[in-house]
Amino acid sequence: MNKTNSKLSFKEKLGYGLGDTASHFVWDMVGFWIMIFYTDTFGLSAVAAGTIMAIARFWDMGIDPIVGVISDRTNTRWGKFRPYILFGAIPYAILAILTFTTPNFGEIGKILYAGATYVLLMTAYAFVNLPYSSLGAVMTNDSYERAGLNTYRFICSFIGQLLVSGFALTIASYLGGDNKALGYQRTLIFFAFLSLVFFFITFKTTKERVHPPKSQQNSVKEDIKSLFQNRAWIILAIVGIVSFVMFAIQNLSVAYYFKYYMGKELNINILGKVIQYDAERNTELFNIISSIALIAALPFSKPLAKRFGNKNVFIGSSILSGLFFILIYIPSPDHYWTVYTFNIFAKMSYAPAVPLLWTMIADSADYGEWKTGRRATGLYFSAAVFAQKAGWGIGAALVGLLLGLFNYVPNVAQSAESITGIKLLVSVIPGLMYMSCAIFMIFYNIDVGITDIMKKELEERREKE
Repeated sequence: MNKTNSKLSFKEKLGYGLGDTASHFVWDMVGFWIMIFYTDTFGLSAVAAGTIMAIARFWDMGIDPIVGVISDRTNTRWGKFRPYILFGAIPYAILAILTFTTPNFGEIGKILYAGATYVLLMTAYAFVNLPYSSLGAVMTNDSYERAGLNTYRFICSFIGQLLVSGFALTIASYLGGDNKALGYQRTLIFFAFLSLVFFFITFKTTKERVHPPKSQQNSVKEDIKSLFQNRAWIILAIVGIVSFVMFAIQNLSVAYYFKYYMGKELNINILGKVIQYDAERNTELFNIISSIALIAALPFSKPLAKRFGNKNVFIGSSILSGLFFILIYIPSPDHYWTVYTFNIFAKMSYAPAVPLLWTMIADSADYGEWKTGRRATGLYFSAAVFAQKAGWGIGAALVGLLLGLFNYVPNVAQSAESITGIKLLVSVIPGLMYMSCAIFMIFYNIDVGITDIMKKELEERREKE
């Protein structure tokens, strides 16, 4: 590949980014709202809901490497990864709607329905999102250009998160009125349609440029061997597990935090008009502010990485962000703005590390090719996502388990023990977990000098072929 081909246009970066907006319309409905949807609308127990989510995630983990291996061996006129975005979008959209549909099947029937639709949704998600993530690694071979591409990706993804986490309940209330179940279903119909449109834009505007060596033999065994000999990827997989346990615990607990701990209505005077925020709207406001803070700080990722290196920026981000998460435990229910302030600082500290994680996964795929002569982009990304989903599954199960241990009872005033548990789930537990990622990242072994050498030597090899 020539050096001139490593630069990406604004159109291609934006088109790629919209694919993650499409993914987040469903990912964040699951990530922020499905737990409280299952317990407070669908009528499942917290333990049953957490168990379903854990089982589905572990099923999903088994699917991920299969998707990676299959996509690495796909060869079409559209490339290896783009066809999955085009053809996988429709079943993904249909299953999203079914997952947030609430048929009256009785207690056991509801559990079976919820489990089946959630498992199938995660399977469809894997067949779209894993090739999508891998696509970013083969659009360019330049590490800093990848950082820029992933910055676009996550600005678009957090816009999707902003819409879902900040407005989904309001949209559901508008579309369903007093019928929350109907509101959820209609909201998912709306988001599913937008997902189809955005995935098609991604397919049309992107191009695959980085290809495996022509001399590479087709061997799953050798690809897996190369993966587990790659120290950089192993470190990133561990960090993915820990950080996604943290994401799951906090995201799934925020709704409980505002409903049962912060409790009272918040009145905000905007241009002389007083707007009342109940527990649900407070949760949305919290999520809106979180997303805005993330979007505002994301553009700093690429310049910080260029100045200090991917590894050092990630370590600093983990420590500082984790500290601010822990501080959220302190404020009383009367101190809304203190909670919001700590959360803003936490999210702005965390934001630069988000695109860097995916940039480093792409770099680890380059590193594997550089060291072994084998490229397996799909496997590297699917295995990394496998680790992240393992973390999410563990985190989701822990939320259900810990809510049960803290004697959580839906839709009633909570005990002091339950309130303490909910506060810990939002602040101290995720904060300590994210800070621990800095320890693992110390052992990451691809620095700025190595990425420059890799790029040059891999370009020379490709030009010879």
